[in-house]
Amino acid sequence: MADRSLRGMRLGAQSLQSEEGVVYSPRSHYTYACTVCGKETDMVFSADAEAPDTWECKHCGHEARLLVGDIPVEVDHSDVKTPRSHWDMLLERRTRAELEELLEERLQYLRARRGAGEHKHSA
Repeated sequence: MADRSLRGMRLGAQSLQSEEGVVYSPRSHYTYACTVCGKETDMVFSADAEAPDTWECKHCGHEARLLVGDIPVEVDHSDVKTPRSHWDMLLERRTRAELEELLEERLQYLRARRGAGEHKHSA
């Protein structure tokens, strides 16, 4: 009983459970090479998990590619969509001629409003 006494221990600081009989899951080590800075990042995954082809470089934050032997894996980016700007999405909905017509209408409206506002303030 004396060796299991709680006297003098901080609560939550240490576990009284031993590591006897604990079996750790198998692990696999993978190395990723950065395409920008050239440094390598070592990662440990569960042996059951499939390692991704790319990982963020811990040194510079750019894309690092998985090394198989000493050769980086080729990554297929064909399924990645290119980001579209607001202008690209606008051109999908309207033609350039329609946009210029709308712009001219809005400019005439604003000029008319501005012209009407100047007469009220000058009186």
